[in-house]
Amino acid sequence: MTYPNKLISVVLLALITLDLTQAKVFQKCPLAKLLDSNQISRTLISNWICLIQAESGADTSKKTSLDNLSASYGIFQINSKEWCRVGRKGGKCNKDCEDYLTDDITDDIECAKQIYRDHGFSYWKGWTTKCKQNKRLPDISGCWN
Repeated sequence: MTYPNKLISVVLLALITLDLTQAKVFQKCPLAKLLDSNQISRTLISNWICLIQAESGADTSKKTSLDNLSASYGIFQINSKEWCRVGRKGGKCNKDCEDYLTDDITDDIECAKQIYRDHGFSYWKGWTTKCKQNKRLPDISGCWN
């Protein structure tokens, strides 16, 4: 393979990889509508948005390495110790953790609902410190117009 052809191949591979791992930072109203369309109760959506903002800044590409040798992934910071596995499907949500780093958060929402069913919002430290009792939740009343 000649040098220009090799360079073109490397550039194309890089572009394909970037496209597959595209991330997104969600704004409040589009996120509220997406949560609503994924059967999150409207009465709880402000709490979910607060949790998301506290945990990841609404950035789907956020990955946090932790001292216990696990990591938390995506917009909900889903942890690899219990909920997913690195490089393969597994954990209580039966997903590859890297799947939580894309801009399609449908699978993230399903796993977050499982975490909520098992532990409630208190599972997430960000929600406990920034959203629980007497904290100001995001106003999403204008999102439904």
